[in-house]
Formats: sequence, structure tokens, C-alpha cells
Amino acid sequence: MTEKLRINQDRLWQRLMRMAEIGATPAGGSCRVALTEEDRQGRDLFIEWCRTLGCEIRIDRMGNIFAQRPGTDPQRLPIACGSHLDTQPHGGKFDGVYGVLAGVEIFETLNDQGIETAAPLEICVWTNEEGARFAPPMISSGVFGGTYELDYGLSRQDADGITLGEALESIGYAGTLPCGGHRLGAFLEAHIEQGPVLERQAETIGVVTGVQGSRWYRVTFHGQDAHTGSTPMAGRRDALVSAAHAIQAVRDIAEQQAPSAVATVGRIDCSPNSHNTIPGEVALTVDMRHATIDTLDIMETQLHKAVNVAAQQEGTDIEIQRIMATPPVHFDARCIEAVAEAASKLGYPHRRMLSGAGHDACHVARVAPTSMIFVPCAGGLSHNEAESATPEDLAAGANVLLHALLELAQ
Repeated sequence: MTEKLRINQDRLWQRLMRMAEIGATPAGGSCRVALTEEDRQGRDLFIEWCRTLGCEIRIDRMGNIFAQRPGTDPQRLPIACGSHLDTQPHGGKFDGVYGVLAGVEIFETLNDQGIETAAPLEICVWTNEEGARFAPPMISSGVFGGTYELDYGLSRQDADGITLGEALESIGYAGTLPCGGHRLGAFLEAHIEQGPVLERQAETIGVVTGVQGSRWYRVTFHGQDAHTGSTPMAGRRDALVSAAHAIQAVRDIAEQQAPSAVATVGRIDCSPNSHNTIPGEVALTVDMRHATIDTLDIMETQLHKAVNVAAQQEGTDIEIQRIMATPPVHFDARCIEAVAEAASKLGYPHRRMLSGAGHDACHVARVAPTSMIFVPCAGGLSHNEAESATPEDLAAGANVLLHALLELAQ
């Protein structure tokens, strides 16, 4: 019977659309920024659905939610799935929430068929994955996995000076379970790819073997404010021109490590940012990613050289600071095989691949066997109100998740 077992595609889609009504945006996306009223409503709806299915609900100090379906052997550690319910301010309907609601649909399918598992099954909802309100992203799974201390996580502040701990209290999700004290037997995270590879290759399932490492930098050029009309071109110390040279160099560095490396300047802060004043100070954020530490080291060395050259060309001074470093993550071999075997058994075209984006699974992998399942999203577009995925692909990913969970739980 389990060989033919499939989730209910229509029911999964209906739940996704129902959740998308909370924080719906005029352009068709979702806005449930972490620990806002919309996030509270999404959490409440998730818990309502899970309690209807007979789940026990527990919440830890970071607001992470664990909905457990009992197993026949309560001594076994739970086999878990899940993701996050918070979104970007202009987010889509599927990023994160798909992995959570796929778990809800799996639990209902198992209930419908009267199927019990030896190990308990669990759905995890991780707090503030996006980092849109509280930095860094994935902070609560990071505390769970031991990357960050609890006090650090609870003390993170938003733009208004409200701490994460205060926000948890305000929406009623400051739990009492120790964060990280709840052990998992395994964790699988289903997610839209957020990239174009599966769609371009006409493949349905990504068997995710790991996540590439990333490093973030803040590069600041110090020049001299001066009048745009009366200051000759020779001798100017234009910080924005230095920054322009550096931006092109960042792109060149990634292309030298093609095809796997990526590098991006995502933010520019220009001062005084006045129409008729030569910019005296410009700060850039640089995001560099690759699957190996060695290549990240090479890219970092090249960045330092390029920034120094850019400063020398314009006579500016520089500061460069590494503000984040996340090592590459290698997922658990048994979990990877459980996903691959489920995709093969169900007849879905699939490929093994790395994730270019960070996910809660990265931190959970520090304390539990972990892997991920990707499904295509239209044009690879995510963090956008136009984010889109087909009901068929979403159901396929949920079916793979279902069979992989059953394999691990039995």
C-alpha cells in the first residue's frame, strides 16, 4: 500500500492558498514578516490545522514550533520536516511555507490511510528565517543548532529597537522549551529551488547534497566631499568612482571561478548623496559564495587586491570588514539517499545538486542528520511577489518527502 501512497495535491494547494491570504499583497504575493501580527496569524492557523490532526504542539524559547505526530515507539527520536512561515516584505506564496504545509498534508494523508510509523513524525516551523526584520537570517534554527547563543538570538533588534525576545512575547510565542534541547532523529526540508536549474533541465526534484559557503563583506571608501562645479577632475578623491571600479571587480572575481562561484554587490550607501557634491564616502556590501573553502579563500584574496587597486586609482582610503562567514554544508548521506530513492521509486526526473541559498537546514545539520528536497519555481524567481510553482511540482516534492520520511521513520 505504501508504494502507491500519494498526498492529496488539491488539498495541499488549497492550504497554500489559504495561508497566502494572510498578509496578501496587492501584487499577489505575501507579507508575513517575522513576529508581526500577520506572522502570528499564520502560526495560529498552522497550529489549528495540526491540532485537528491530533498533533502535540511544543514551542521553544526562540519561538520555534514543533508539531508531533506520535509513533508506535515513543523512545525513538522524531523524524522531522518543515521550514518557515515568515516572508520577505514583498515575498511570494511558496518560499518556506511550502515545506511546512507539505508536512501538514503528509500527516493528513497518513491519518486518512491509518498508517502508523515507528518513530514519531514532526513538523518544525523555524522563527525569522528570512532575516527581513531581525538580522542575521535563520537566527532561530541557528540557536537550535548551536551556531548562536540563546541570549544573542533573543537580543537581536529590529529597526525600531524592538528585540526578538520582546516581539515573541508581544505575539504570544515565547515558548518555554529549551532551544536546542529537543533532539531530532533526522530533518528533511522541502523548498522551492529559488533558482532556474530544475526548470531549465526539465527535472522535477532536486536531491540537495549540501549548501555552498558564503562570505559577506562591508567595503568602505573614504574620499573627500567637494563641489562638483569648482573642483577639477584631476586630483578629485571620488569615493563613488572607487566603488564603481570595485563593483566591476567583484563580478570579474566570480567569473574567474566560473561556473560555480557567484558574487554580488547588493547595497550601496553613498554620502552625502547630494546632486552637486562629490561623494566623500561610499560603503558597499559584497556577497561571495562557493562550495569550497579553498575557492572562497581565493576570492577573498582577490577582493582585497581589487579594492586596494580601486582605492589607489582615485586616491581614496579603504576599510574592508568580513561581516559574516558561513562554511559550506554537507548533508547526511543516509538522508540524501532516502530522498534520491524516493524520487526514483516514484518515477520523478531528478538530479543531485547544491543549494545556492542558505536555509534553516544548514544549522539543523549541525545537530541532526539532514537533507533537502527542491522543486522548480517559475524562472527561478523567489523573494518576489511573482514567485510561482505548479501544483503538480509541489505535489511531487511532497510525495518524495512523504516516502523519505516513512523510510527514515521505519
